[in-house]
Amino acid sequence: MHNQSTKLLTVGGVALGGGSGVKIQSMTTTKTAEVDKTVSQILALERAGCEIVRVAIADEMDAVAVKSVKERINIPLVADIHFSPKLAVMAIENGADKVRINPGNIGGEKEIEFVADCVKAHGIPVRVGSNTGSIEKHFLDRYGRSAEALVESALYNVGILEKFGVNDIVISVKASDVKLTVDAYMLLAKRTNYPLHLGVTEAGTTEAGIVKSSVGIGSLLLQGIGDTIRVSLTDDPVREVYAAQHILRACGLDEEFVEVVSCPTCGRCAWDSMLLAEKVTAFVRPYKKRAKIAVMGCVVNGPGEAKDADLGIAGGVGSCLIFRKGEVYKKIDANKAEEEFLKEIKRLLDGE
Repeated sequence: MHNQSTKLLTVGGVALGGGSGVKIQSMTTTKTAEVDKTVSQILALERAGCEIVRVAIADEMDAVAVKSVKERINIPLVADIHFSPKLAVMAIENGADKVRINPGNIGGEKEIEFVADCVKAHGIPVRVGSNTGSIEKHFLDRYGRSAEALVESALYNVGILEKFGVNDIVISVKASDVKLTVDAYMLLAKRTNYPLHLGVTEAGTTEAGIVKSSVGIGSLLLQGIGDTIRVSLTDDPVREVYAAQHILRACGLDEEFVEVVSCPTCGRCAWDSMLLAEKVTAFVRPYKKRAKIAVMGCVVNGPGEAKDADLGIAGGVGSCLIFRKGEVYKKIDANKAEEEFLKEIKRLLDGE
């Protein structure tokens, strides 16, 4: 299902494109120059499963701080640049593994050449990140606020980079409108073999943002489009990483995880299966292995509906049944359901 035709490149040693798997990105919310805070947030993102992190470079202090941040983290760092080619060069010279520039506000050919020369000298990739908020006026005049305008803006600037000898390029064409985003990426995928970074920009707060991102990113991934993703949320960026993982898993692009299935419950449910489902989900998150755990509300359908689960639990009045591959093997008191079931999960996942 995943697109194998995009160009393979590396970002700080992490493979991108060429069928190397979809990489999860996020972005810090700290002032980059506040090194301790920035490092602390990046380390939390690493623990959550982030593979590439982006930081904002708003001034020279941020650009210089890249060096100190890089010394204390373990994943590639991308410098996010707007308006100033000088800041892009400073961030690269301080160790950025990749730089992101916005076609609509970085300047003309002279400014792009300035960045291109530095990118080539340090052997790093550059992302051309087009979005609806900063499309050049001549493209807006010609195409309006459309997929065509996004794509033409991005490819025009890619062409300038190529003119100056840069060929390790990643492209993104984001909008806050899901359909516009999807249309733009589908058009872009037909016109280039550079790796594509997917996202729905300004997606919103947690619930709405996850829905919009899942629809937009997921629909593209299911068509084999996309090499790296970021779920943009107005929230703790760690939540972005978890949401991205769920999108990849739902699209069948991540098999090294413990899947937790649970029923929505109904009037037959006589115990707090919802709470247990949440606790089980948190408990299995650190495990990187393929398994399926089921938390079902009642014994009427539990083992049957989750017959393919490696381990499951279903509740009744005052008691719960634990089952393996649809076969009941233990009956326990409902008050001890959490304790006993988590023990069974640990045994399964630890291979005991």
